[in-house]
Amino acid sequence: MLLNVSYNDPKQEKTIFDEVGGIINLRERLKIGGSGSPKLFITQASVAINNLLLLDNNLNTCNIEIREKGIIIRFRSILETYALIIPFYKLSIYKGSSQEYTFHKDHHFIRVAAKTKGIHNFVKKISDRKIQHLPNQNDNPN
Repeated sequence: MLLNVSYNDPKQEKTIFDEVGGIINLRERLKIGGSGSPKLFITQASVAINNLLLLDNNLNTCNIEIREKGIIIRFRSILETYALIIPFYKLSIYKGSSQEYTFHKDHHFIRVAAKTKGIHNFVKKISDRKIQHLPNQNDNPN
């Protein structure tokens, strides 16, 4: 879901918590080497996100935060902060070229440039967390 998170709204915070869980605790953040991405440059986005990005003339940048059950991609447009909330079970990551990653959820997507090794390592962290949250196939009683 795409939300305007500029203002403190308890209902919205509860919705985000229900979708992607809480902030990762300090011990876990140290273990995985941090839960926030470096600044990412947006190269392409879905129509709804692109319409927001076109409203100002600033560079289109975003950052990604890893949560307990998903990720939050935040970007700014006209002094407002927007967030694309993606739980792990709806997250799809595509590596189109060697220098781009695309994060999909339903009909929303954001494509970012990956020019440094730090970004590649961060996407690997996201992929590893997603794999940890997949349902275990051995638990199936069939």
